Amino acid sequence: MEIVTPRLRLRPMRDGDRAAFAALNADPEAMRYFTAPMTRDQSDALFDRTRQRWAREGFGLAGVYRGEEWIGLVGLARVYRPMPFAPAVEIGWRMARPHWRRGYAEEAARAMLAWGFGPLALPEIVAFTIRANAPSWRLMEKLGMTPEGEFDHPAFPDGHRLRRHLLYRARPPRSAA
Repeated sequence: MEIVTPRLRLRPMRDGDRAAFAALNADPEAMRYFTAPMTRDQSDALFDRTRQRWAREGFGLAGVYRGEEWIGLVGLARVYRPMPFAPAVEIGWRMARPHWRRGYAEEAARAMLAWGFGPLALPEIVAFTIRANAPSWRLMEKLGMTPEGEFDHPAFPDGHRLRRHLLYRARPPRSAA
């Protein structure tokens, strides 16, 4: 799989992307809405799981490239945790800080949604984040995703800053008949 947009290329990540992926995952600012920045070992383990998902499911996190430069990731992933909306496929994204506020996440996410609803024929795609992560939920809204309320993320205990999440949902565009 390779998706080309006007400015970007999306494809499954390769071994040569590990260092850039690890640098993004170690950036405290890029990871501020996650539990914590990742160590190199944690990042490498996620990288390996990502590649295993591609092999097993035919989709996953894709690297986002501007020319030959790896600038972030966007992708689709099955929701395996016992979430109130599962079973589901979620879309997610994360860009390296030098590439923020340039529209790359939106461009890549639009392409990934089109791939999910087109060739993958998914019936819906969800996204979720905490309320404090305004850049992410604003992007969900720009993408035309519909807010579906809030839920408590089961990975976090009561009172944890990451417990309460917003849920957004997208369905395939209706074809003109």
